[in-house]
Amino acid sequence: MTTFIATRRVVLRGMAGLAALGGRATRLAAAGPVSLNIIDVAGNLQLTRQAFDEYARMKPQLVSSISYSQAPAPELPGKIKAQQAAGSVDIDVVLTGTDALAAGIAQGLWVKLFPAHAAALPDLAQILDPGALKMQALARDQGVCINYCPGGPLLEYMPDAVKTPPATAEDLLAWTRANPQRFLYARPANSGPGRALLMGLPYILGDTDPMDPDKGWDKTWSYLRELGTSIEYYPTGTTATMKELAEGSRDMVASHCGWDINPRAIGVVPKEAQIATLKGFHFITDAQYMCIPKGLAPDRMAVLLDLISFMLTPKAQAYSWDKGYFYPGPSVKNVPLLMAPADSQAAIKEYGRPIYATLLAETPMSVPLPADRMVAAFARWDQQIGANVGK
Repeated sequence: MTTFIATRRVVLRGMAGLAALGGRATRLAAAGPVSLNIIDVAGNLQLTRQAFDEYARMKPQLVSSISYSQAPAPELPGKIKAQQAAGSVDIDVVLTGTDALAAGIAQGLWVKLFPAHAAALPDLAQILDPGALKMQALARDQGVCINYCPGGPLLEYMPDAVKTPPATAEDLLAWTRANPQRFLYARPANSGPGRALLMGLPYILGDTDPMDPDKGWDKTWSYLRELGTSIEYYPTGTTATMKELAEGSRDMVASHCGWDINPRAIGVVPKEAQIATLKGFHFITDAQYMCIPKGLAPDRMAVLLDLISFMLTPKAQAYSWDKGYFYPGPSVKNVPLLMAPADSQAAIKEYGRPIYATLLAETPMSVPLPADRMVAAFARWDQQIGANVGK
């Protein structure tokens, strides 16, 4: 009964906020529906497009159409900054991971949603999963966490090629020396598993301060330089690493929960691929966000805020289970797999791993670096690691 009362309070609070928004949305509807432009730099549409399309079907008085596009995360901030400088922003919503989120915060690209628009949005402290709520703090009120994943770093490997997977960081280094160019991870600035490996190594290696890449990562930077001597190149995104694992040109790659389950579920990676963890690892939690660029016409904000509110409802969140792409996916509490579409339920039951229940229960969860330090870590990796591949 207590749970019911608490849930009812949250619902009523959300309804009050939407009621305040409703008047503005109604006035906007009288002027005619708008066409929205959503750009995805995180692969997020795999989780959310069905929900966006449903919103458009539900509210034709507000939205006439939604156009979707995709771009690499490192390219987006410059594009938005140029549009803002020209006074011609044509992107309504950005779907991003922590990479472009951090870059946009550093460059002042995003609308600050809280507290200015809090009345039109749900109370995030009440509805978000505890892990997602910690990730929400990284947005600095300039985005909303709509999807959540424990992340990694995990090692994914083909068991016919890797008979005994590495169990420690030293094992991984020894394996790469004995098997040069058979291990791969993607550029961290554009890869969830790459970021998880970069930010997870300080915990695994026992660095002095895992949250300070400048002064606290001496062991990590040294390790990455040594690891790089056995790596042929760094792909610009995770998809390439999975394809090379499937083709047999690599035997082991950096991964995380979603990148383990989904590529096997959709047939990109063989089902028999296995995962391993390194001693002392923490999950570096991952999230994806909706951000609104500065510079849009004010009369579009009512629709965009209403859209964000819809994307945080259990109905919309249930689509986020997908086929394990960002496992589990929902950022909102109390959205079990049973609420997901039947094909999502079937895929996760077949391609999920029982070991995840144990890992998620027993492994420490650590948030990624804050925006400024993440940007600095990416830049240092690009200059000192990525630019010296194979050296």
